Amino acid sequence: MRILMVHQNFPGQYKHLAPALAARPQTEVVALAMNETPAIPGVRVVRYGVERGTSQHIHPWAADFETKLIRGEAAARAAQRLRTEGFVPDIICAHPGWGEALFLKDVWPEARLLSFLEFYYHGRGADVGFDPEFPDNDLDALCRVRSKNANTLLSLEASDWAVSPTHWQRSTAPACFRERISVIFDGIDTDAVRPNPSASITLNNALTLTGADEVISFINRNLEPYRGVHVFMRALPDILARRPRARVIIVGGDQVSYGKAPADGRTWRQTLLEEVGPRLDLSRVHFVGHVPYPTFVALMQVSAVHIYLTYPFVLSWSVLEAMSAGALVIGSATPPVEEMIHDGETGLLVDFFDTAGLARRVSEVLDHPDRMASLRGGARQAVVEHYDLRRVCLPQQLALVGQVAAGKLPRRP
Repeated sequence: MRILMVHQNFPGQYKHLAPALAARPQTEVVALAMNETPAIPGVRVVRYGVERGTSQHIHPWAADFETKLIRGEAAARAAQRLRTEGFVPDIICAHPGWGEALFLKDVWPEARLLSFLEFYYHGRGADVGFDPEFPDNDLDALCRVRSKNANTLLSLEASDWAVSPTHWQRSTAPACFRERISVIFDGIDTDAVRPNPSASITLNNALTLTGADEVISFINRNLEPYRGVHVFMRALPDILARRPRARVIIVGGDQVSYGKAPADGRTWRQTLLEEVGPRLDLSRVHFVGHVPYPTFVALMQVSAVHIYLTYPFVLSWSVLEAMSAGALVIGSATPPVEEMIHDGETGLLVDFFDTAGLARRVSEVLDHPDRMASLRGGARQAVVEHYDLRRVCLPQQLALVGQVAAGKLPRRP
């Protein structure tokens, strides 16, 4: 079997699938990527580069799609060179989010295309307009969001099948495509990410924290409203007042992954510290930026409470990793989180905007650690049973690739 994997930041979502496929006998795996990639045994990486930027006076609603076309063209030309060399894949596994997959079926019409559907944008009912503090739902914004789906629609139309990591993410797709979308999560290595009573973390080579401490963790790739940093920061004065022994560890950068930066050019951390900082004991609040993965795992293992808030948007892997590590997760009662956490069984849920309710729930957990042990165990068990990488998700992914490559498409997702 010949397999082409397409992701601008390869391996991305194919981190585990690519080496598993490459390890199979009589299987050739080629990756098409734009950025520098780590070496994966058995995977040949072909890079493409764009030769132009967007047009200077293009209509603003079309600008996003033009970037996708530019990347799609560059990827198609790289694909054409591969075809000239004699490489014809049986199946293309592609994350189409940046446009790379737009024209691959035109290069290889005989190949089957399995696309990764991460999210389909909506002007209402999902992330846009969810937060009244940042409405961004005037006519221009709504039209830009609708236009942003052009690439996804073309990619879905060209795909033989698609896969989404969660049922809620699949539900964002237009109804006419959902019957051709399977739901398989990326997978959590529950053997590596597991409870460890002896775990510890050290801050600034001075302060060592263990599971015996009241560690409250909050983790995002970047600290921004899409992931509830404004709600969390506004709850902190109450949390710290209730818990004089608590230490708060905040992991994340100061860039913007989703949404917008503050209009004045500052970071969200700077903006929120100006708002609530005078009411915080900052000696107990630790902003640690990005941390190595082993440090992240150790933090989950020592956390008495892990807080995860998100708009109705793509779910972060970190929430399931926290559950796998045995952390007690307090999450926002938003659809992507509600799919993973059942309130009172595998964690606790709060209204996204309820800062007082969040503080009360944190205090409740820390007041009754023994009572919460069953929730920690339930969370760990749920991840092991439904989202384990090697026992559940990777076998499902491999089976789906084989089915689609053979033209034996699943009858139902």
